[in-house]
Formats: sequence, structure tokens, C-alpha cells
Amino acid sequence: MFIPKHFKVSDKEKLVAFMREFNFAAIVNSTKKRYWATHIPFLIATEGDNIILKAHMAKANPQWSSFGSDEVLVIFQEPHAYISPSLYDNSLSVPTWNYIAVHAYGVPEVMPADEDKIALLEESFEVFEPAYKVRWVSLPDNYRNELLSGIVAFRIKVTNLEGKFKLSQNRSENERAKIIQNLASTDDKIKTDIARHMESTK
Repeated sequence: MFIPKHFKVSDKEKLVAFMREFNFAAIVNSTKKRYWATHIPFLIATEGDNIILKAHMAKANPQWSSFGSDEVLVIFQEPHAYISPSLYDNSLSVPTWNYIAVHAYGVPEVMPADEDKIALLEESFEVFEPAYKVRWVSLPDNYRNELLSGIVAFRIKVTNLEGKFKLSQNRSENERAKIIQNLASTDDKIKTDIARHMESTK
């Protein structure tokens, strides 16, 4: 990812926090002579200094066939907003787009055991809907086993992490204040998310 220096964020805690907040990401790789991208929710954990991404996809999805050998890219991106040149001090300005993107690289490790799949699913329930675990454990065994046989669970130890927070850091304080006010004054959560991140990023 091309990252001009004023948009680069290397703070690991900040990047992990962003990935946890916007955890529905795209995993991208090349296999079977074409590129693949699958959009799935990820669990983000830290183990010592390592960042671990965990997820699952359908076993019928050909993308996982090269897992274990080839590097993949996981793209976390959600809030973004159009920035009007009317918010700039200089009339000789053009529109732009503010956004945040985090790219994580690593080699996926498939977790084939049913107990690993169950642990991953139950951890997902804790993150996304804790109350669902009660229903999960009450499902018939044959139904649960059929579900487990149809998924591939995997984990990725992140070997490279890139963060791009393009949030008008190259503009004046007055311009940034006007942009934040403009975005924060709407009912659009995506725009207010960008305003919130702008306020915390200099």
C-alpha cells in the first residue's frame, strides 16, 4: 500500500484497536491461477508481541487451498468520507477522500481439528453475540457436526502490518477543524466515525 509519511500510522495498539472495531475484512490471495477475495469477520488477538488473526470460511471456497504455504493480505477498511474543497482555505483546491485502511500480511495456518473449530466459533460468539452460545450447545450433534465439516478454520500470525490514516494531516489546523465539524454534524455514522478518528489523529 502506498503510504505518504504524513498518513502513516505504525502504533501497533492503535492498529489493533482499529481492526477490532472494524473486524469485517477482505482476505486476498492468488491460487488456482487467479486472485481471490473473501469478505469475513476476523477475531484479533495478541500473543506476546505477535498479532494473531482468526477466522473461518466455507470449505467449498477454493481460496483456502494454498493456505499453509503462500502469504495472504487481509484488508481492514470501513469508515471513509468525501471531503469538499469548499472546506479549504485556498480556493485553488480539489476534492479528496478521507479514509482509514490497515493491511495485515501473513501465512494462514489451517486448524483442522473439530475442537479447534468449536473453540473458534465459541470465541466468535463471545465477541459478536454472547447469548447465542446457549443455543449453540443445544443444537443436535448431527447438525453441529455437519456445520463443522463444512468450514475451514484458520489463524494468521501477522508478519507485516501497514496502517494508512488519511485524515487531512497535511491540511492546516483551521481546515481540519472545519472538516471535523462538517463531518460530525451529520447523522451518517461513517462520516462521524471519520470525524472521531480525525480528532484523535494529528
